[in-house]
Amino acid sequence: MNKEVANAEKAIEGIEDNMTLMLGGFGLCGIPENCINALANKSVTGLTCISNNAGVDDFGIGIMLKKKQVKKMISSYVGENEEFERQMLSGELEVDLIPQGTLATRCMASGYGIPAIYTPAGVGTEVAEGKEIRNFNGKEYLLEYAFEADFAIVKAWKGDTHGNLIFKDTARNFNPLMAMAGKITIAEVEELVPAGELDPNQIHTPGIFVNKIFQGTNYEKRIEQRTVSI
Repeated sequence: MNKEVANAEKAIEGIEDNMTLMLGGFGLCGIPENCINALANKSVTGLTCISNNAGVDDFGIGIMLKKKQVKKMISSYVGENEEFERQMLSGELEVDLIPQGTLATRCMASGYGIPAIYTPAGVGTEVAEGKEIRNFNGKEYLLEYAFEADFAIVKAWKGDTHGNLIFKDTARNFNPLMAMAGKITIAEVEELVPAGELDPNQIHTPGIFVNKIFQGTNYEKRIEQRTVSI
């Protein structure tokens, strides 16, 4: 039952070229910083990355974009990354921009074993092009398929050696959904404790969904846009 590995390098063993990865986080909050850096150093290529965001130019997934490791981004918000914009406009990077709620629900469907969902988001827009539309009770809905990810990589505030996870604040937006959805799930945590120390009533992701876990180090926890009053 002990799922602890030594570090990010050990955790990402098995990730190879052309795989599909889910990467948790919301903006720059709750992103798996250690694993992203390890992936950049490993230099795998041709990756499809499913993430709420694409990081910024020198942090998060932005590091992998600069090294040309990412073939396709599936995201809902990418507005703070100039390199992403350059690669998208030049045709170097394939991009699938989808509504944020649809992104979250497709992750959830994958974790629940549901092959597809119907959603009203995107009906009548470019998002609907080429997709099946059905009418339910007088309203049109798009058919969207659950994601298929080889690995899900998440970051939690606290976890135990059995893989049980507790997320904090905004980091709960996508990390718990993605933790359920990967064929193999890797979790990095700020604090790793022995099994049995976490309050069962506070656990957000049960260890059954997690394959590897390790305690991360040197978290920067950057703020994407800092707003202050004058």
